[in-house]
Amino acid sequence: MNTEVPHKTLYSTTIVYYLSFICLGAATAVLGPTIQGLASNTHSTLAQISSLFLVVSFGYLLGSFASGRVYDRVKGHPVIGAALLVLGGMMVIVPLAQQLLFLQIIFFVIGVVEGVMDVGVNTLIVWLHGERVPPFMNGLHAFYGIGTTTAPLIVAAVLASAGSLNSVYWLPAIVIVLVGLIIPFLPSPSHIRSRQQAEERPAIPIQVVLLTIIFFAFTGAELGFGGWIYTYSTYQAYANPTMAASINAAFWGALTVGRLVSIPLSVKLRPHTMLWINFCGIIVSLLVLLFFSSKATFLWLGAIGTGFFMASTFPTLLNDAQSRMHMSGKVTSIFFAGSSLGSMIIPWIMGQLIVPIGSEVVILTALGSVFLASATFYILNVRQRTIPSINQ
Repeated sequence: MNTEVPHKTLYSTTIVYYLSFICLGAATAVLGPTIQGLASNTHSTLAQISSLFLVVSFGYLLGSFASGRVYDRVKGHPVIGAALLVLGGMMVIVPLAQQLLFLQIIFFVIGVVEGVMDVGVNTLIVWLHGERVPPFMNGLHAFYGIGTTTAPLIVAAVLASAGSLNSVYWLPAIVIVLVGLIIPFLPSPSHIRSRQQAEERPAIPIQVVLLTIIFFAFTGAELGFGGWIYTYSTYQAYANPTMAASINAAFWGALTVGRLVSIPLSVKLRPHTMLWINFCGIIVSLLVLLFFSSKATFLWLGAIGTGFFMASTFPTLLNDAQSRMHMSGKVTSIFFAGSSLGSMIIPWIMGQLIVPIGSEVVILTALGSVFLASATFYILNVRQRTIPSINQ
């Protein structure tokens, strides 16, 4: 833990980081349930409005990649505060947009500031807590899951009460702006001290490359599985759309529960150990889906198991990287850029192959991606043993 920061400030800053990640999760998840309403506003087809997913992903990729060096040079909290204010402003404008091109520009900006926030908060929480960051990092991503879970519930509640699309976007925007106004008044973890740590524990290029491959493969598997498990379920003879939707919800619910469970576990287990448990659990769950999904019970168990073991993998990867090297803003941005590419490319590959090959390509592609991630992790650890100067 960073002993230079008073305990009161340490934990109040952590709470604000958690609030900002609830905001980030809600802003990320609100697009899906409102896509038809946005199509109606802009007189677009669903095929046309689906471009928003690509636009926001591209903006996120640019924002995450470009922002890393910024956090290494300036105080981080004003940057995150500005990103939150821009995000809140864009959320206000979204339901007012009447043209698709204007809406695409808005969501591109949203993607950029989401990338800036994601890299920033993940970098600063490591600088804030130092070697004791694992439970706080897992908690951070659990709160992101809370945001992604509550956003669809907000949409359902607003629409059920005959509310408008304006309310769906404006209610989260109010919270986002409030957090954006608070965070600049908290002292930022020192980027000057961070540069000193970077000299003591430098990021070795081969380690950065291998970790980026792991982030690419795992995130692609997670987003691809989450995006296509509904379609995979509907291809089963006994599954109807309602059951498929329930299985999809069970996957995301297991993901959130898994992140909460991982918080105390991360205190007891090393990141290295947790990652091997997660990789093995994911592989077994996917194999259950691949070979036994003809029975409904195994379809449920496979989807829930995959979500549970995927839950803590991403934050644990960040914890593992922190144990090997200093996590500068630049290094963090490279990892997130790799994740962003994986989240675009691997789900796209699944979508292209479902019709010519069949729905099992979803499981096979996810399984291949997880095998790639785990094999690369093995190579990383073999490589680590040849570098005794780096702390594990």
